[in-house]
Amino acid sequence: MNSLEDAIEAIEGGYEFLLAYAAQGFEASQGGQHASDARGHLTGMKSALEALSELASAAVGSNDAYDSFLATLKDDAGRAAGVVSVVLAADGISSQLIDNFNASSHIRTVLTDLFLLDEALSA
Repeated sequence: MNSLEDAIEAIEGGYEFLLAYAAQGFEASQGGQHASDARGHLTGMKSALEALSELASAAVGSNDAYDSFLATLKDDAGRAAGVVSVVLAADGISSQLIDNFNASSHIRTVLTDLFLLDEALSA
């Protein structure tokens, strides 16, 4: 990841792809290009989540008002990366697995963190 914007795009874009994936009714045993695409998005999300804290800190700079939020973002991103790791460890990626992934509070929390941070930085 080269920038905060790249990380946000990987996380948000991956989530949007996976929302559509969940609606397709894929079974874990199906495999194929759709499962490969899902793994690609999940891998990109994991990389972005792992880099997120450092990228956000760089984007914020030395503004002390963000310190507590950045600590929270680091924790939230770590938890979300853990959720992604569980899905990537599965032999097959079913729509049901992705539906549960999409519903994870850890994934939704980090998305909300990103919406907030993006708006605060652009204000």
